[in-house]
Amino acid sequence: MTKLLQWLLGVSVVGLAWALLALDLLNLKLPQAYRQVVWPMPVYLLVVFGCYSLATVGYRVATFNDCQEAAKELQSQIQEAKLDLQKKGLKF
Repeated sequence: MTKLLQWLLGVSVVGLAWALLALDLLNLKLPQAYRQVVWPMPVYLLVVFGCYSLATVGYRVATFNDCQEAAKELQSQIQEAKLDLQKKGLKF
């Protein structure tokens, strides 16, 4: 199962649970205080998801590793390409 399908399944389950509670499709006869909490729940979940996403991106940017070996290899490849192009008549 791909990540997209996992997320869609999770959102579907949460959405179904919210609809069952908010629209009282199971005739649970929830007290009014509970119904007032259930109705704005998707907005709360969206805010929590946004905070989680920002925290994840921030953490991964802060812990991003440099690849010194790859940088040196790329620089040498650039120099080789420049020399090859100079041999073919291109001037820099």
